[in-house]
Amino acid sequence: MKKIIYSIALLLGSMSAQAQISPNKNVQVTLSEEGLAICYWHHCHWERVATLPISGLKPGKVTSATVKYTMPLGKKAACTNKYRQCVYTDAQGQEFTVRVYNDGVAWQAPHTSTIDLSTATNHWLMQWSDGYEGFFPKNRSVKRGLRVGYPALFEYTDGTFALITESGMDRQYAASSMHATSPTTFEIRPEGHEQGAWQTIIIGSLSDVVESTLVTDNSQPCRLDDTKWIEPGVASWVYWAYNHGSNDYDIIKKYTDMAVALHLPYVLIDAEWDEMKNGKTVEDAVRYAVERGVKPMLWYNSCKGWINGAPGPKWRLNKPEDREREFAWCEKIGVKGIKIDFFGGDNNDNIAYMVDLLECAARHHLLVNFHGATIPRGWQRTYPNLVSTEGVYGAEWYNNVPTFTQRAACHNATLPFTRNVVGSMDYTPCAFTDSQHPHITTHAHELALTALYESGIQHLADRPESFLSQPQPVKDYLTHLPTAWDETHLLSGYPGESVVIARRKGTTWYIAGINGTDAPRTLTIPPHALKKLGNKVTLFEDSADKANPWKITTSTECPTSLPTSPRGGFVAKIEK
Repeated sequence: MKKIIYSIALLLGSMSAQAQISPNKNVQVTLSEEGLAICYWHHCHWERVATLPISGLKPGKVTSATVKYTMPLGKKAACTNKYRQCVYTDAQGQEFTVRVYNDGVAWQAPHTSTIDLSTATNHWLMQWSDGYEGFFPKNRSVKRGLRVGYPALFEYTDGTFALITESGMDRQYAASSMHATSPTTFEIRPEGHEQGAWQTIIIGSLSDVVESTLVTDNSQPCRLDDTKWIEPGVASWVYWAYNHGSNDYDIIKKYTDMAVALHLPYVLIDAEWDEMKNGKTVEDAVRYAVERGVKPMLWYNSCKGWINGAPGPKWRLNKPEDREREFAWCEKIGVKGIKIDFFGGDNNDNIAYMVDLLECAARHHLLVNFHGATIPRGWQRTYPNLVSTEGVYGAEWYNNVPTFTQRAACHNATLPFTRNVVGSMDYTPCAFTDSQHPHITTHAHELALTALYESGIQHLADRPESFLSQPQPVKDYLTHLPTAWDETHLLSGYPGESVVIARRKGTTWYIAGINGTDAPRTLTIPPHALKKLGNKVTLFEDSADKANPWKITTSTECPTSLPTSPRGGFVAKIEK
């Protein structure tokens, strides 16, 4: 054994002379005539994950840094990571900066870069759209010219995975995407004239990928002087049930009353509130919520994407003076957050506008939820009043097309490995009834999504009558549901098939799992993961009784094997 360890040490020592190696010695970037090879140490060998084919690079000085910070929301409260940085110079004299972290690599290129992923065996790719709403099918056909949106997940032969995305976005940059030049090679191009964000690849096991905070680790520190007013929470939400906005005062009252009954902190007053019916105004709706201890949030059209034929209010945020006046009014009447929709792209203008909105909202103590927008690229660390972003093909699609009904379960079991890795995701989960198109996931599957998915504001999709008619343990679960977590762990699963995730808030654990297939499936929890979690377990499972969709039990132990129905699931709340 000593001889093996000594041999590995010699190998690592020889590599360090010609490679940039992470502080934990799991990830390395090696320079050769072909460019930079990104590798991962697994099963006693270096696995090549990707190549950046850039010729003529010359390495400069290597520096090291440790990153430590706390987050008021997200998958983990206390974050830490380490990296080694090298600034290379290309043949034109331009700098190409590379950071090798303990769980991945980030690089900042002065121009369009290329990535070769020919060693991957499987992939989950979403075709780019300006709202990042699409599926992540396994092994999508990749033809030249396909534009792939972040994040993009790749699997290798020995259980290594890599998730490619972007981090460190700032106001002057355009966001980028991947353009296929062959089935395994992609150009990374910004949608604009200024490039400077960090291309980022998270590397390791599936649990390493899911639990990683690399996107925020490699982003700018918090720019807000005070974050004590930022309070994550659950919101009641009108749109899903009615496929319509919030221009009906009486319906808004129903959702506010639901928030009161379930002790939810927030209610979202969605689109069209500038055309309120029943002889009322939006100020009446806000006052109704505030007087009952519920914090209202308001929807706005960004007027950057869909404008003609789109709902309002419109044109209230685009000019700095209008935006300042509008947010001051929100703060004055008791609004606590804003949802801004329909951005339409990743260009420089949109990115700068979104940062302007975050900064202005923070001055007026307003939470922000971006919809119809690009995915998170680290802003939740820099501006933690950004409590969530859509950028996902979520439950609202039951309103739009029948496609989601059959594909939702598989898609739901893919998102924890892809989109939700990179930041809060406003999927709008948990519907026990149907909207315009039916859902065929079970009640336990739907409830599990509320803890399986991380979002600083978790909007509950279903109608008040549905939630208030559920068994008391379900209502109690929703009342006490956290939306910001102290730690997160992947316990088992594979993209599109199943997933089991454990999240902790204080001394309470939530373990949520779903079956993404159309056949019965037993989901597993490793026994060691249950040690010392608690001895009061409330378990919500699929029911075999067709007349009763719930199987709810309380006990002192959580089982390690949980049978689920087709498209089923479970969630366990474990308390000390």
